[in-house]
Amino acid sequence: MGVIADVYDDLDTDVPLEEFREAVEDKVEQMGGLADEETAAMLIAHELRDEEVNGIADIEPGMDEVKFLGKIVSIGELREFERDGEDAENGYVVNMEVADSTGRIRISLWDQQAISAVGDPEGEQHGHLDVGDVLRIAGRPKDGYNGVEVSVDKAEPDSEAEVDVEVLDVHRVEDLTLGLSDVNLKGRILDVGTVRTFDRDDGSEGRVSNLAVGDPTGRIRVTLWDDKADRVEDLQSGQSVEIVDGYVKERDGSLELHVGSRGAVEPLDKDIEYVPETTDIGTVEIGQTVDIAGGVIEADEKRTFDRDDGSQGQVRNIRLKDESGDIRVALWGDKADKEIELADQVLVTDAEIQDGWQDDLEASAGWQSTVSVLESAVDAGGAGDIGTGDAGDAPAHTTDREAEAAAAAGGLSAFEDGESPSTDEGTATDEGSTGDTSAADGGGGETVEFTGTVVQTGEPVILDNGSETRSVETSEGLRLGEEVTVRGSEVDGTIDAEELF
Repeated sequence: MGVIADVYDDLDTDVPLEEFREAVEDKVEQMGGLADEETAAMLIAHELRDEEVNGIADIEPGMDEVKFLGKIVSIGELREFERDGEDAENGYVVNMEVADSTGRIRISLWDQQAISAVGDPEGEQHGHLDVGDVLRIAGRPKDGYNGVEVSVDKAEPDSEAEVDVEVLDVHRVEDLTLGLSDVNLKGRILDVGTVRTFDRDDGSEGRVSNLAVGDPTGRIRVTLWDDKADRVEDLQSGQSVEIVDGYVKERDGSLELHVGSRGAVEPLDKDIEYVPETTDIGTVEIGQTVDIAGGVIEADEKRTFDRDDGSQGQVRNIRLKDESGDIRVALWGDKADKEIELADQVLVTDAEIQDGWQDDLEASAGWQSTVSVLESAVDAGGAGDIGTGDAGDAPAHTTDREAEAAAAAGGLSAFEDGESPSTDEGTATDEGSTGDTSAADGGGGETVEFTGTVVQTGEPVILDNGSETRSVETSEGLRLGEEVTVRGSEVDGTIDAEELF
């Protein structure tokens, strides 16, 4: 068979024998007679062993030229750019994502190779590569913006090779991976942000907005850029949409789906189901980041404040209750503008559990959180249809609106079909009572709740909410300027505070 064939037989390579033989002959010629065929064959074999990788997962930055098989799963747009130099011609580049059974990686094709792959900008030359094609790729790995990338030296289709990778027309949240592009995803809007502006390094102004979208497999934050950012003004929570031509990036350890100039967000007639896996409010602990859901039993007014850098922020506090307990939730930034009312059913995702006022736990909903308001679980007719339970078990301070909110905390079925949970199936809550609570107070007065800022300490404490004041009898030590909520019976304009928080 000859020494060249003997060395080739010991190789585990996809390079054809004839190509290997030509490379050996070229090596002999390059070395000017310093190496015979066997030595040259060994050198070529060593180079091939260094280049061949078992799979995409083995490719690392800093490697010399690598060779591998990959199936095209997405093809980007051909982009033109200016090269340095007065007489330099413009260059072209196209990014693709290829995959095998071990992983995915982005590859970059340049200039004539890029044009041959996808066609020229004028449409005079058609491309010869499509999603689903298998390529034999040789290139140089490097650190790219979205992880490891390969700058391609050579890429040829191989119609006989098989790569066991499914090419998806529509992705699910659980299918998304870092660097994936040309993503089409159908989901349900969980939260809609506002349009924000920023200054770019070149002095131009950019615009950005965010959505949170969920499907049966999970949820993801969606970032819309520039012209697409204005799309949020036409969208609302609970609406089903399709994200078209998105690309996946990472922020603070979490994946995000971005929509740029090529992408779009289109409404869908079909409802997409999203059922969150929430944590019971009564089990949360400091330091956790959790998803919680419940009925709104308190809803304070929005407050503004000045930051150290001179900018102005805003926050609004609400209290959510489920069957296991209740918790104060701080809604920061544009989340404070959410239209949330008593008895609404609300889902808060990625809330950080912190130590709140008076050692009470508090959930903080910041930029990474989503706040979704669903239809109330309570019939529009009011609390009268809610199961009353045993009046002897109800706390003496339970009010009508607490009973409404407790019923609203009863379920998440509105995520599944867009309809309000039924309140016909027996008792909605064992804690709510819609009867007259004044008799249970023992003070003969009406049970009220008031939120305001402490403008006088001592006896009595005076609270002011900007439009009215209340005198409060309490043994708690309060500070001037502190915002508190009191609940208790009111007699002659003074509230006997049975609860203060």
